[in-house]
Amino acid sequence: MRVVVALGGNALQRRGEVMTAENQRSNVKIAAKQLATVARNHQLVVAHGNGPQVGLLGLQNDAYARHVDGKVTPYPLDVLGAQTEGMIGYMIEQELGNELPFEVPMATILCQTEVDANDPAFKNPTKFVGPVYTKEDAEKMAAEKGWTVKADGEYYRRVVPSPKPKRIFEMRPIKWLMEKGTVVIAAGGGGIPTMYDNSGKRLGGVEAVIDKDLSSSLLAREVDADYFVIATDVKSVFVGWGTPDAKAIKMAHPDEMDKLGFAAGSMGPKVEAACEFARMTGKRAVIGALEDIELIVEGKAGTIITTETQGIEWY
Repeated sequence: MRVVVALGGNALQRRGEVMTAENQRSNVKIAAKQLATVARNHQLVVAHGNGPQVGLLGLQNDAYARHVDGKVTPYPLDVLGAQTEGMIGYMIEQELGNELPFEVPMATILCQTEVDANDPAFKNPTKFVGPVYTKEDAEKMAAEKGWTVKADGEYYRRVVPSPKPKRIFEMRPIKWLMEKGTVVIAAGGGGIPTMYDNSGKRLGGVEAVIDKDLSSSLLAREVDADYFVIATDVKSVFVGWGTPDAKAIKMAHPDEMDKLGFAAGSMGPKVEAACEFARMTGKRAVIGALEDIELIVEGKAGTIITTETQGIEWY
């Protein structure tokens, strides 16, 4: 079975945790142990988020620009996105390689993802990036740096535009590697956001961060995945999350999920991506906890979104 697993950026850098290479590697090791259980029995393709990481790199770039009295321009988000694809892909490759037999080949592909210049996301930033702040600190950072900040649970974070992916340019080499039995890590952070100029001939970067779940859904469809897994930090999708009446969804039709409404900056894109995959392929998409990955692939955990059923089944 061909399985695409999308790892959340917060699964690789825990919420509220100090953002260091050591902490990230520790989390990648945990993820690699889980991914290895899939790779031993199935063809595996891995995608991942980069929200915390790209935000931190942005802060570091800004600090350097200030250090040299504003004489340099910080790297834009597309370049920072490319950096995170390499950094996170390197760690996943290394730690997954430590869990699998030596002869299993692995490769990280830097992916450029095309977006639309007229995407409404550019006027309404929703993608969380960087570390978490208190409301007071977030508002101070917003005033100093011209950021847009929004609530992310009990904390506040910077938000940037998150346009929808139209095309992943590197699909041919991804498929070539898969034909040779390679575990491919691709579309990291949703891919590097790019668009054509007015001539339609020259490609350039865009100041945005593409949602990794929507790009992962596109990737899963393009590689003809049998199963699409969105691994996050919760066991399943809940209705009424954080309230005494919270209910976990076991299985649902995409149309039923559409009726429930989920937050744009958190569970919303995951549900949208899973529904998109299920509708367009007739196959199953699952949202669940990384530590349950083996059970998720067996259909025994997480929230299964499929056109095979009608209505909603609850845990």
